[in-house]
Amino acid sequence: MALRPMRVDWVATPPPGAYQRRDLGRPRQDYAGPPSYPVPPRWGFPLLAWRWPTSVAVDADEPADSVDRVQRLARTASHALGLAALTGLWAAGSEIWRYVLLLLSRYGALSESTVGVSDAMVVSSSVVMLVATAMAVVFTLLWLRRARRAAASAAGYAPSRSDTEVLVSLFIPGVNLVVPGSVAAELEHAALRLPVDARPRPSRLIRWWWGLWAFTCLLSAFTIAWSFRDSVQAMADGVLLHAVADLLAVAVAILTAVVVRRTTTCLLPVDPSTFRRMRVVGVKDAPAPELRTFRAAGSPR
Repeated sequence: MALRPMRVDWVATPPPGAYQRRDLGRPRQDYAGPPSYPVPPRWGFPLLAWRWPTSVAVDADEPADSVDRVQRLARTASHALGLAALTGLWAAGSEIWRYVLLLLSRYGALSESTVGVSDAMVVSSSVVMLVATAMAVVFTLLWLRRARRAAASAAGYAPSRSDTEVLVSLFIPGVNLVVPGSVAAELEHAALRLPVDARPRPSRLIRWWWGLWAFTCLLSAFTIAWSFRDSVQAMADGVLLHAVADLLAVAVAILTAVVVRRTTTCLLPVDPSTFRRMRVVGVKDAPAPELRTFRAAGSPR
């Protein structure tokens, strides 16, 4: 007698209590909108945008001789020096325009409005240039202080002059012609990680800046002394001297910004300008890629 396979039907039933019976006698409540609170809820995420952890670090956690601080101050000092250069060009243009009016006055009287506009330009440009120059000097000195500390930390030896000695030497006549150049040369020497027993030899950029700084200081002092002369020709020459002094101040501001940027670059562990970005322009003698004969459902294209 042959055995027949037994047929079994599997039936799935929910366990007891899985579903709650609906009370047919109670009416169903309609949707009344989102929930409301008598006061703003205190749970949930804070109302802050996402930021990387490095961007929320405070300056107090960063060391004073950090190169990042030097870079930030270098950008600020460069912008302040650029603003001082622009105001210097404005002041020089005002002085040149006044000198042109002096030449034109030899052939006839000038209108009162023209002379008034020229005087207003000279006074306003001088005041704005004075304020911009003071800001540039302050930010440059702050950068110099941080840069000297960062260079000393990188080179392993302290500078020969303290910050107070450098600051005082800038206001002593005669000394301010020599000390700034030597300080810049020592800073460049330490930023390049040169040995302490080697004598600092300033680069060509530092020598040009040093000479231009000294010549501008001497010409500015000569211009101030010339302004005490009261003759007509001396006053006309004083206008021309003021214009030349303003143009030299513009050159000093621009060259100082270049020195600040170059010295800050020397303080970096690696110069970012030395990297060359590479890109693939062609592939030669490479095996052909294996192509798929079919694409599975759900796989990315």
